[in-house]
Amino acid sequence: MQTFEPIFLSRLQHYLFCPRQFALIELEDIWTENQWTAEGQVLHQRVNQPDQQKRGAIRTAWALRLANEKLGIEGIADVVEYHKQADKTEIPYPIEYKRGKPKTHRADEVQLCAQALCLEEMHGVAVPEGALFYGEIRRRHPVIFDAELRDLTLKTILACRTIVQTKITPKAQYQAKKCKACSLIDQCHPNGFSKSAATWLANQLTEN
Repeated sequence: MQTFEPIFLSRLQHYLFCPRQFALIELEDIWTENQWTAEGQVLHQRVNQPDQQKRGAIRTAWALRLANEKLGIEGIADVVEYHKQADKTEIPYPIEYKRGKPKTHRADEVQLCAQALCLEEMHGVAVPEGALFYGEIRRRHPVIFDAELRDLTLKTILACRTIVQTKITPKAQYQAKKCKACSLIDQCHPNGFSKSAATWLANQLTEN
């Protein structure tokens, strides 16, 4: 079986937000916090303490480590509920915590679906559904892992793998609303700048 350097589940979301952002984080080890990322960190701190609890037919695990060796992905699920069935089997139900509210794009859903793919390999059972909990609306947003979402998730994993293997940072493509919300805008230089951030920084140091 072919082995890969694992891609973190959270990085899939970065790729769908912006492939260049994914590359800056993954290849160039660049990361900067802003208001939105900091709020997300606070929200996750509330659930990222490993623990388990059982109430009735539902067993809940927090900060559960996940992996799918075949796909080469790994990470930590905020919460996984195990729903006991009549035949005594347990069906995992992953729940990911996010700041804000449901998005118009599918980045959050892809990250959650990737968690389901890990749980399916780990437990040998189908995981048909999960949920995204958004801090702004304070409720769960159910997500069905249908064929379309699974296909998008697998294609995203492949696209991330391609960037990692080729070690090529995609060119910057400025989109005002998206770029202004990105914590890496100062390192990325999206306004007509296409080289890697590391190359730009090295050039600046040389010139100075």
